[in-house]
Amino acid sequence: MNPAARRLPITLARGGELFPAEDVVAVEAPLEIRLGGKALTVTMRTPGHDAELAVGFLVSEGVLRKGDDLTAPPVPDALSPDVLHVQLRDGVTADTRRAERGFTTTSACGACGKDSLESLSLPACPPITGDSPQVSPSLLLSLPAKLRAEQATFEATGGLHATGLFTGAGELVRVREDVGRHNAFDKVIGAALLAGELPLNGCVAVVSGRASFELVQKAAMAGIPVLAAVGAPSSLAVELAQRQGITLAGFLRDGRFNLYSHPERITP
Repeated sequence: MNPAARRLPITLARGGELFPAEDVVAVEAPLEIRLGGKALTVTMRTPGHDAELAVGFLVSEGVLRKGDDLTAPPVPDALSPDVLHVQLRDGVTADTRRAERGFTTTSACGACGKDSLESLSLPACPPITGDSPQVSPSLLLSLPAKLRAEQATFEATGGLHATGLFTGAGELVRVREDVGRHNAFDKVIGAALLAGELPLNGCVAVVSGRASFELVQKAAMAGIPVLAAVGAPSSLAVELAQRQGITLAGFLRDGRFNLYSHPERITP
């Protein structure tokens, strides 16, 4: 059975009448990430691709830079599938202060629990320059449909966000779904690190909802030069995209989109 979805009994209301029925809902469950045996954070997520989620989270927070920083891919705890162990290779030091949270991170928020404004700033992460894709407007507009076609659990539940990673030519690399938009992005980044693909400087990321500060931050940490959102960006997301050299597109739907930063990568 799909661990990301669960069938539940419900009462269906139609035309003023009530009927017993069933519905499929997206699963939301806690995941504790432990680094070197120490509890680092607890996040609410949709089960599936948990190792990618943990690794992507650590990349986004500046703890991990490359795959060989790890002794092996993260593994579930022997007693609980909702606890994941990450082990750094001997000699690799990591500043985990940015990654620590004061309480459980909900599926709606990736920055919740940070204990200072300074902890929101990016670690040493230079702006994205150099080789990056040149994307036509028509190609960019085609990507949300490609993303939507791969959202199998959303199709069943209607309750998940998604992040899709594409080449500059519009070829799908991978899609990940989760109840948390930041988790879906972390799963994509984590899969890239485990596959030895970082930095993703030839790629375009498309997200199914709005573009928040934290999603632009994740794109910057992964080296993704183009980030497109079906929904709206926030002011802080635009400011960060401008500073980090990221092309940020919003409202990517109905044959149109807005460019908020670095439009030079979008060429007719």
